[in-house]
Amino acid sequence: MEQNKIRPAFRTFQVEYAIRDIVEASQEAKKRGKDLIYLNIGDPVKYGFKTPESIIEAVCQALRENYNSYSDSSGIPEAIEAIKSYALKKGIKPVDIYITQGATEAIEFAISALVNSEENILLPCPCYPLYQAIISKFRIEPRYYLLDENKNWEPDIDSIEALINKKTRAIVIINPNNPTGTVYFKEALEKIVDIAKKYNLVIFSDEIYDQYILEDNLEHISIASLSEEVPVITFNGLSKNYFAPGFRIGWGIISGPEEVLKDYIEAIHKLARTRLCASHPLQFAIPVALNNENYYIKDVIAKLKRRRDILVEGLNQVPFITCVKPLGAFYAFPSINIPDIDDLEFTKKLILEEGVVVVHGSGFGQKPGTKHFRIIFLPEEEILEKALERIDRFIRRITS
Repeated sequence: MEQNKIRPAFRTFQVEYAIRDIVEASQEAKKRGKDLIYLNIGDPVKYGFKTPESIIEAVCQALRENYNSYSDSSGIPEAIEAIKSYALKKGIKPVDIYITQGATEAIEFAISALVNSEENILLPCPCYPLYQAIISKFRIEPRYYLLDENKNWEPDIDSIEALINKKTRAIVIINPNNPTGTVYFKEALEKIVDIAKKYNLVIFSDEIYDQYILEDNLEHISIASLSEEVPVITFNGLSKNYFAPGFRIGWGIISGPEEVLKDYIEAIHKLARTRLCASHPLQFAIPVALNNENYYIKDVIAKLKRRRDILVEGLNQVPFITCVKPLGAFYAFPSINIPDIDDLEFTKKLILEEGVVVVHGSGFGQKPGTKHFRIIFLPEEEILEKALERIDRFIRRITS
């Protein structure tokens, strides 16, 4: 007797994750014997950057001392205190902090504790696809405000207010931004604060790349530092700034009017309790990381500036490609100006024919009528130069 197929839940139907969804094309290219250049995943450790020894030793010491029980669901006191001190240095006044399994879990807790199905939140366009995946799972409506490519990917403030209705609960910013590499300026952040205050919205501020500022005259501003009247949850973690993505340690910093936030904070902690805790021994890396100067990233930033400049200058010399220079993080989001090919087809062909693995821009969302791809500049200079040669050769071939 033939068995009926097991049907997956409806909530999974629209869940996509573009960064890993191109794996199939990469595997096919590998079968064809292509030498692949991976420029698709933002994992610094994959490109030779090292987790600092002090952080590793902190975890090893915790393991040796048998901190292998469950911790408090919101995190160990030493780590929470270190996060609080880091927040205060950024001008944020926390009313609550919760430690999670990566910033991803912190984001999911914040969204699911606030937004009901059929309500909506505002997302940047383009946007890191994690957010689309989470809101699809919970059947939340996404409403996209534009980042303006002609203004260095700054948020188009005029596009925000028109999206808000009675069912709008929150606005997301990613600063520095993934995938564009933009760093939000103070004026834009202040306008977003004003909008959130006017419409009683929560701001979700993803600041996982806040130490990756690639211009000497530029500083990162946490939006939570600009107002104590607006509820903000600031997300961060060890994965990027401290080169420990595999630790899966992140956190959320809640700031704003404490009395207004009281019930919402308890809802987040309810969700945290259901999964018991983040990894107990790995949390001991947090105070060692945050309570000491991050000397390692200073050397990394110097390398990334050179690599960014090589990549962006090279892309802008390729026919039919234009690329805005990213000011932060380690991503660029070049525009494809080739008729009769969409960005997904472009990306798959580039992988299959030249072995350069990038991610299609439509996987991040993009302004209708435009085409892009996301590319990282973590690899060494010679690898980026080789990738540029292949991209140039590919485009000249398909447009000749």
